[in-house]
Amino acid sequence: MNATLLAVTLSLFSAVAYAGAAVAQERLASRNPGSGLLRLLGSGAWWWSVGLNASAALLHVVALKYGPLTVVQPLGALTLVAAVPLGARIAGRRVAAAEWRGTALTLVGLSAILVTASGPAPEGVLSVREALAVAGVTATLIGVLARPGARPGLRHASASGFASGVASALTQTVTVAVTDHTESLLGVQVIGVALLVAAFATCGLLLSQTAYRDGLGAPLAVVTLANPTAAAAIGLALLGERLQGGAAGVLLALAGAGLASWGVLLLTRATPHVAEDGRPVEPVDDDHPVAAVLALEPTTATVEPALVPRQATPGHLTPL
Repeated sequence: MNATLLAVTLSLFSAVAYAGAAVAQERLASRNPGSGLLRLLGSGAWWWSVGLNASAALLHVVALKYGPLTVVQPLGALTLVAAVPLGARIAGRRVAAAEWRGTALTLVGLSAILVTASGPAPEGVLSVREALAVAGVTATLIGVLARPGARPGLRHASASGFASGVASALTQTVTVAVTDHTESLLGVQVIGVALLVAAFATCGLLLSQTAYRDGLGAPLAVVTLANPTAAAAIGLALLGERLQGGAAGVLLALAGAGLASWGVLLLTRATPHVAEDGRPVEPVDDDHPVAAVLALEPTTATVEPALVPRQATPGHLTPL
């Protein structure tokens, strides 16, 4: 099989696996909104999602071995395409038009950003000192984004994307160091960076779990955007990469960022709510005010029985 075709095939399987893991995490978060880490550790479904995440990451790493970054990395955005309809299917509802529009705009914007930021593979990788500096800055940023407060979903999604993007950059450092025989597999520096990879990967997984409590579409879109943003920032600042296309490339990247932000906003507004019985409530299309009223107001009135006089019967008092 052609190497590029193999990379594309592996990337597609990776995207589907990531989508399945995201949907599983979102379902667990919606069913157990107040559950802590210890309760999740005892859930077989949660470990199933962890296994899917690990499988997806492994497929992505292998795909990068056989295909260029400019081919493999954009295909990761297909996770969003697969997750939105898959999540709706499992929840037993239809995908709203606003969700389709938000997904499309996010993908178009992300593609524009990746086209300008992607280029040939970097000539070098992070040094140990640079890896420690990146880890320190990222840990501080995650601490700011993950602080307690109202509506943490998108903040936690951003932190999750940054953590996963940095974990990928550090993974590349370990892989190249070992495969090029510049460092021993059991060397202190390799083990230290590998521990950082494990820490950030775990942090990204747990943050995404809490982010999905507010729904799937918008948090997953933010994760999908933040991940390559973190990787691009590391490449531009430390690995000598440059934006492609000069001034036109910068304008294209800004336009892509605007489209992606618009898509995330649509996904945020289209996020379905959950009724008290656990069933999802269809997102309301703002273009139809009558539907909005029907979605907010009950269709039947309830009357307090104690206020309705019952018909008197012989030998019985009429309760009020």
